[in-house]
Amino acid sequence: MRKNISKNNNYGPLSRNIYGILLVFFMIIFSSSLARNVSKIRSFNKKIQEKEDKVRAVERENEEIKRRLEEAKTDEYIEKQLRDKLGLAKEGEIIVVLPDENTLRSFAPKFDDEKEILPDPVWKKWFKLFDIGL
Repeated sequence: MRKNISKNNNYGPLSRNIYGILLVFFMIIFSSSLARNVSKIRSFNKKIQEKEDKVRAVERENEEIKRRLEEAKTDEYIEKQLRDKLGLAKEGEIIVVLPDENTLRSFAPKFDDEKEILPDPVWKKWFKLFDIGL
């Protein structure tokens, strides 16, 4: 037969309270550490997303620059630049160079007494047509 040997713990209720308090303390520390780590992960994910957006924007800009470079290599573009910037023309073409806008405005006639005159109403036109006095 076995004897039930029970150890007599003399810890009492005070030791249980201390263990409970320590458990709660470690749970609070663990929870706050977990919350800080989750916060850091979210901020890192946000920074990663911002950097990915920047990379996509730079890639789009790079594609646009490549497209413009390919366009600049075409004969049509080179010819257009020669015509516009250097004033060159093909054989038989006539180049007309206009002065700037301010010079053109100085040559335009000036009307100081320009009034806005409304046309006569229809009934007045009829009176004039039949020479009826008012």
